[in-house]
Amino acid sequence: MNRSISLVSLVFLNVLLVFTACKKEVTPPQPVLPVPTDRQLAWHEMEQYAFVHFTTNTFTDKEWGFGDESESVFNPTAMDVTQWTKTFKAAGLNGLVLTCKHHDGFCLWPSQYTEHSVKNSPYKGGKGNVVDEVEKACRAEGLKFGVYLSPWDRNRADYGSPSYVEYYRNQLKELFAAHTPVFEMWFDGANGGDGYYGGANEKRKIDGKTYYDWPTTLNLIRGMEPNVIFFSDAGPDIRWCGNESGYVNETNWNTITADTLYAGKSGIQEILNTGSETGTSWIPAEVDVSIRPGWFYHAKEDSLVKTPEKLFDIYLSSVGRGANLILNIPPDRRGLINEIDVASLLEWKKLIDERFKTNLAINKTAKASAIRGDSPVYEASMVTDGNKETYWATNDQETAGNLEIDLGESKTISYVLVQEYIKLGQRVKSFSVEIEKDGAWQEVASGTTIGYKRILRINPVDAQKVRVVIKDSKACPVISNVEIY
Repeated sequence: MNRSISLVSLVFLNVLLVFTACKKEVTPPQPVLPVPTDRQLAWHEMEQYAFVHFTTNTFTDKEWGFGDESESVFNPTAMDVTQWTKTFKAAGLNGLVLTCKHHDGFCLWPSQYTEHSVKNSPYKGGKGNVVDEVEKACRAEGLKFGVYLSPWDRNRADYGSPSYVEYYRNQLKELFAAHTPVFEMWFDGANGGDGYYGGANEKRKIDGKTYYDWPTTLNLIRGMEPNVIFFSDAGPDIRWCGNESGYVNETNWNTITADTLYAGKSGIQEILNTGSETGTSWIPAEVDVSIRPGWFYHAKEDSLVKTPEKLFDIYLSSVGRGANLILNIPPDRRGLINEIDVASLLEWKKLIDERFKTNLAINKTAKASAIRGDSPVYEASMVTDGNKETYWATNDQETAGNLEIDLGESKTISYVLVQEYIKLGQRVKSFSVEIEKDGAWQEVASGTTIGYKRILRINPVDAQKVRVVIKDSKACPVISNVEIY
């Protein structure tokens, strides 16, 4: 009897030990600093949104107004901001940033601090408020709303003096008190030069680094809108991509050391375009580009609107390289998005929908070269489960590895999408995509950084098994998602 009890106890003990071993928690990878803030993560997930340039320039056929334009020229004949927002929504854009004031100083809302505004225009008999109308139209369509307020003002007589900075902050307070939430605040890099300046008609230069006292200005806005994202050349939340041509570099680090941007102009655009592997701040790139050659509407450019295929290429070289796309779509003199632009936008959305319609990898069998602690929490299937909060990871000392996905049958493959779990930082330095052909693995695409999202376009090829090979990483790779189209 005692012996039977001992045997039962021994068996129970062994089972308990096995169960305990299986349940042993494997610690997650430590973050590779810096990492994004919650508001930056929300911004990453927006991916693409509209930029709207609209002011007196639309009616004077200029790109940069001199500041001496009469308020009477602003007179859209068939204004319909709902047409804008419905178009943007249908095109797959998730927000809108409006030029509330461009360099000419004309304000699209009835600012109490200047007479150079819509309140003195013929629009709605001086009772119009374009900013308010656009914000309400955005809310109705489920689009996020953002504002652009040019720091440079070619109309103001006091531009270059301390009183102008106070004026600028007063207008920011005016905007943010009346409109909330605001997802992004855009600060242009154009500061100082020739202008009307209240009749002075002269050139003025300012020190862009010190004149505006940006830390005080940004803290002021952050106090009113805690989750706003600030864009400028150097951030502090997101950075310029270094060009207005519609691309960020194939190597695109979300990290950068902001101080390097003030070390002189040499190489600044390259730094902005690639980021820095050793950057001390998470300041991801935003790609700003216009659907037309200019930022404002010009009838002479009606034949030069970017084609759907061109817009698709821009999508791949911006969103497809881990940046966000802000696509400028300027209203015409009627106050409408021109029919030519609308047609191109909707066909672009159709291309995206068609080419990324069916994820061939979703819930398919996956295996990995190594699994962190042999734990099911970090196994290969985490990249095909459709859950952005799960990820495959290796042990700390393993900075290379591969994921193999079996599609179940041979399929034609044209695109492979890979995402890192960026809450733990950006890690991957280089990777490739391979297919199994005739019993051997064959490379069909390669890349450097991944970040929030990377899309590789490959020459269409038939394959059943696809392998993502992480060749080098700053630390153990953490891959949250792989999609195949």
